[in-house]
Amino acid sequence: MKTEIIAVGSELLTPDFQDTNSLYLTAGLNAVGIGISFKSVVGDDEADLARVLRTALARSGLVLCMGGLGPTEDDRTRETLAKVLGRKLVFHEEIEARIAARFRRRGLPMSPSNRKQCYVIEGAEILDNPHGTAPGLWLAAGRRRIALLPGPPREIRPMFEDHVLPRLAGSGQGPVLRRILRLTGLGESAMETLLGPVYATVPPDVAVTTLASPGELSIRLSSFGRDSRAAAEARLERLVQAIERVLGPYVYSRDGASLEAVVGALLKGKGLTIACAESCTGGLIGHRLTDVPGSSGYFLESAVVYSDRAKTKRLGVPKALIEEHGAVSAPVARAMAAGIRRTSGADIGLAVTGIAGPGGGTARKPVGLVYIALARSQGVAVARHIFFGRREDVKFQSSQRALDMVRKTLPKPPRKPL
Repeated sequence: MKTEIIAVGSELLTPDFQDTNSLYLTAGLNAVGIGISFKSVVGDDEADLARVLRTALARSGLVLCMGGLGPTEDDRTRETLAKVLGRKLVFHEEIEARIAARFRRRGLPMSPSNRKQCYVIEGAEILDNPHGTAPGLWLAAGRRRIALLPGPPREIRPMFEDHVLPRLAGSGQGPVLRRILRLTGLGESAMETLLGPVYATVPPDVAVTTLASPGELSIRLSSFGRDSRAAAEARLERLVQAIERVLGPYVYSRDGASLEAVVGALLKGKGLTIACAESCTGGLIGHRLTDVPGSSGYFLESAVVYSDRAKTKRLGVPKALIEEHGAVSAPVARAMAAGIRRTSGADIGLAVTGIAGPGGGTARKPVGLVYIALARSQGVAVARHIFFGRREDVKFQSSQRALDMVRKTLPKPPRKPL
């Protein structure tokens, strides 16, 4: 059975609003073994909405349509679906009485515009909405099932859980189990080449998708628990371990955890502390590390030493060293890492200096040149990188590679194979 979600509302086609409801519905449907084949967002224009509804009903057995059930003139979902199905709208006095009572409890008269919410498509079941004025509808059209749901999250979520999911009991293929592997330090084409032999071993009931973004790759695995949850989990675990054997140190998370969370767990587990000295990243590394709950147990401080004077005054980087090599150089990065470790008393000092752009680069030191240094009691290591993209891309990739440098310094214990 193909399943489709339609989000209705012209506001969703602007940069000011996001369709978060469809993510919630997808998670709930996946939990009962129903996958999503299509998602659509359509504005309030009746002709456009009718076209989208016809397309959905032609290709999907289950359609969940949310939004456009309100009392205003541009709320047209109920009326448009009735026209598409060739059905009448029937006025229900009990809905009017419930809406009027809701207004009376608030000490307000019911607006005449709310009467349009009292009309129900012929043959539809009414889905009660104790959190708003718009009732939902559930109806069948041949072998297709359609749910009309309100748009506000506080209304759609209880209606979906209380009325839609129970009607779908037994329709799924078992719960959808997922694994998300996250990688850094590897390009997308290189990853695909390495994964070639693994792809040939993927079971037919496991779906593999990859996603690339600056500084990071993710591999998403999905499997329906058709036989049993344990069997599906075992299939995914074997595939995860096969991917890890091929991609090795590039995989930093096998459960979707962020790099900062992984690094934080490693630091906490080993009882180590860290402090950062940031130039081109402007505090981004410190922000990411402190975004993790409990980071006060291992993160001490982050010094944003953007100017040469700050590097000298705050970290003790010799002025002569900056004059000789430039602020963006391996020697200065080493001195910054050692300086923040010394002044903070942290076990690990992490430093970044570079040229984020778009200006400031030269032929010898181009935009995107970044040096990252890590200081420990054993000494100071430094790495040179060239990152591409916009200023924000360079900053993020710098923070990503810096955190990954910490991760590789604190490797996880090997995992036992199945």
